[in-house]
Amino acid sequence: MVIVIKDRLKLLRKKLGLTQQVFADRIGIARGNVAAYEVGKNAPSDAVISLICREFNANEIWLRTGEGEMFVEMDLEDELMQWAGTVLASEPDSFKKRFVRMLSKLSEDEWDLLAKMATELVNDTEKAADE
Repeated sequence: MVIVIKDRLKLLRKKLGLTQQVFADRIGIARGNVAAYEVGKNAPSDAVISLICREFNANEIWLRTGEGEMFVEMDLEDELMQWAGTVLASEPDSFKKRFVRMLSKLSEDEWDLLAKMATELVNDTEKAADE
């Protein structure tokens, strides 16, 4: 069975756990376009493919040809930058923005306390799993 771009688009969307509507909203196109791409009625333009790859960190070579991995590997800094972009794009008074703003105001001592609490939580979770 030969998998073509329409199938890879659907596979990508399903892997991300997104509906056609949410997928379309994230890249700024109509849901009907996503549906048309997935059934092979229309082929996505180069611009749409670029949007998909940028928004979802998809590997353009994989999307076009099926070669390589579905997603581009990112280092920690790239992941954080991508996540920060999604936070900044959220609604002005969203929980994400308020939470990140709160974190940005933490002192070094407060960060150290959070790290200690997170470590304790992991240790408690591991201990409970072993029991």
